[in-house]
Amino acid sequence: MTRITRGGLMVVAAAMTVTVSACGLVWDSESTGQTTSGARTTPSVLSPTQAVTDVATPTPTPTSDPRSTTSPTATPPTAVSPTAVPEPPAPTPATTPTPTATTQPPSAPQPPAMLRPGDKGPEVLALQQRLSDLGYWLGTPDGRWGGLTTQAVYALQKTAGIGRDGVVGPAVTKALADGVRPTSRNGGTGIEVDVPRQIILVVRDGAVVRVLNTSTGSNVPYEEVYEGKTYRGSARTPAGSFSVFREVDKLDKGPLGSLYRPKYFNGGIAIHGAASIPPYPASHGCARVSNAAMDLIWAENSMAIGARVTVY
Repeated sequence: MTRITRGGLMVVAAAMTVTVSACGLVWDSESTGQTTSGARTTPSVLSPTQAVTDVATPTPTPTSDPRSTTSPTATPPTAVSPTAVPEPPAPTPATTPTPTATTQPPSAPQPPAMLRPGDKGPEVLALQQRLSDLGYWLGTPDGRWGGLTTQAVYALQKTAGIGRDGVVGPAVTKALADGVRPTSRNGGTGIEVDVPRQIILVVRDGAVVRVLNTSTGSNVPYEEVYEGKTYRGSARTPAGSFSVFREVDKLDKGPLGSLYRPKYFNGGIAIHGAASIPPYPASHGCARVSNAAMDLIWAENSMAIGARVTVY
């Protein structure tokens, strides 16, 4: 067995076949001394003397049998592991910042869901002031819901065309916020009786200064007996343009009942005070208002003799 070292490559020529490859060089042990690097070349055979002369060959360590020498096992070249590239550190999960609580400005106090007769307090006072600002007369606001506040709420509901229940709910609240109020049909100065809506307007120089709840003729035929006489009628409030021709500054008793401080403008039909003014037509033909509203008409001289009264 001959050991040849060339270019850092040791090859053992023996009977067994071993193929070793390194850096693109292949050694074929069956053709001793033949190398291939791509194309095959003519074998170059070296004598043992030349091999020793060229390169000092280390003497193998003898075994128990000096005649046999252990052939070195061809070890395939160790694959060079690529340089380990450190893995990038795992990304740190982004921490979502906790939102800072923002202090909200205090909201405006919400009005109660419902206001009704008998209530009292700042909400009722605010309601009364708003009604008064819009012209719905109720006397002096005092924070107590009495009969005049109910009359003003009726007048607003009639003007807005909503339910006439005399309480303040969402519809009335909206009408108040929207500033619903009637306008004069005739202009000038005088009294206007709006029969379909059942309201009375006190008009000065074309502006509506007072809005009053009223109850006009029921349109139901009636028959009344007074002092032995029978009175019949249709309970209508006729439309037209009239003027005040008579007034009674006291309770005026008649065949159809007692009229408080009446202002007559069409025969026996008058605007007068009464104890009951429902939100619907209920009279014999007159236009009823509260006694307090009738006192106001007298105090403000809104229906002097000769004053215009228009019914429509």
